[in-house]
Amino acid sequence: MTTVAPPSTPTLTDAASALRTGASTATELVERAYAIADTHDDAIGVFLTRFDERARAQAAAVDEKIAAGLPLRPLEGIPVGVKDILAHSHAPTTAQSLVLDPSWGSSVGDCAVVRRLEQAGAIVMGKVTTMEFAIGAPDVEKPFPVPRNAWDTTRWAGGSSSGSGSGVAAGMFLGAIGTDTAGSIRIPAAFNGITGLKPTFGRVPKSGVVPLGYTLDHVGPMARSAADCAAMLSVLAGHDDADPYSARSPIDDYVGALTGDLTGVTIGVDDLDRFAADGIDPAQPRRFSDAVEALRAAGATIVPIQVPMYEELTAIDFVVMLAEAHAYHQRTLRAQWQDYGRATRIVLAGGGAISGADYVQAQRVRRIAHERVAEMFDKVDLVVTPTGHLGAPALDTMDQHKPLGVLASIHTPYWNPLGNPTLALPIGLSSENTPLSMSISGKHFAEATVLRAGEAFQRRTDHHTAITPIVR
Repeated sequence: MTTVAPPSTPTLTDAASALRTGASTATELVERAYAIADTHDDAIGVFLTRFDERARAQAAAVDEKIAAGLPLRPLEGIPVGVKDILAHSHAPTTAQSLVLDPSWGSSVGDCAVVRRLEQAGAIVMGKVTTMEFAIGAPDVEKPFPVPRNAWDTTRWAGGSSSGSGSGVAAGMFLGAIGTDTAGSIRIPAAFNGITGLKPTFGRVPKSGVVPLGYTLDHVGPMARSAADCAAMLSVLAGHDDADPYSARSPIDDYVGALTGDLTGVTIGVDDLDRFAADGIDPAQPRRFSDAVEALRAAGATIVPIQVPMYEELTAIDFVVMLAEAHAYHQRTLRAQWQDYGRATRIVLAGGGAISGADYVQAQRVRRIAHERVAEMFDKVDLVVTPTGHLGAPALDTMDQHKPLGVLASIHTPYWNPLGNPTLALPIGLSSENTPLSMSISGKHFAEATVLRAGEAFQRRTDHHTAITPIVR
């Protein structure tokens, strides 16, 4: 087993432990995170709004609580970031757009996920960058920060949970909330070398979250490690009456499931090389095969598979997402066309070309795909694939008129129409010294098994502890 040196920025779970032993204070965690932001955020573009005064007061209150010997809540004193499509009563929710009515966030107050974070003691450091309405592309013509990669600021942070991914990687907070409709948790996690979980559809409520695709949107944690994501999911998961899609399935002991042992677990592996339309980084095949071997070393049985209906499910994700997004934005597209970013208005308007018949047919094929994938999971417990075959693209290569073209060698959209839980985690660097990632997917509501595999992998590797060359 590899001996892993502690990172200069602690994992969320390490920080929680340090608070409980007196090795650190909440004030130290908050001040260190804001100091990093003060130094690097102009270059990386993480925060839209900072909650400095509020966060410092909350940290001081946590330290007083520790000094008094009072018990701590699960995330007490942990700095977190919140993607700015989640409503928070302390600041406007913009969806990084000039279009969203400010009264929307005011009417919501705190969304369910924010309430649960703060009820668990987390300290929200601020609202962080996103692609516009979780679907656009970086647009320098609009008055918002351009989210940049924490490893190389000439590259994209990934989207749409851009600031959530780069902010965790840079150490501006220890955990973050992202949303995922076609990969928006997993892509920025992959590009910034952190860990991100798209839970089962409905596992975490979407109440108070600006919608993109009603039947595709997922909310989930982003952090350095699978153990961090397990700790966050433990407080985020559970039914909420305000979300009609919210599931009532029982919540597992996600932290308790992290045994480090995969004995008895069968993992199906598909390299997806045949679908890497934009190419394969020269380092990626070896990084991926080494990662699979680490899972085997943890006790897993590895079998080759081919995931069913890959092209159909990817197409379904885009058809359903664009149709549902167009339904939400149709009125404001007509009234405020120029207020939308270039990429956003092109993509959203494209949804108008999808007919009702197209949408119904996509949903019919979606049901068939659910059956085929369920049959696959009768034979294996987990499925492992690359999250993508390339590292983060350079910002100057991204085409505002073809914003979805960046997904050609990314494999995240497959899992959104299915709703299965999927964890993206780093597996080392590309030939261009940008992070690469693999994904672990499981049966519906089997987050405990998915996280167990991710944590077992990370016990044997140190990719998740790597610090970006920008923030040292």
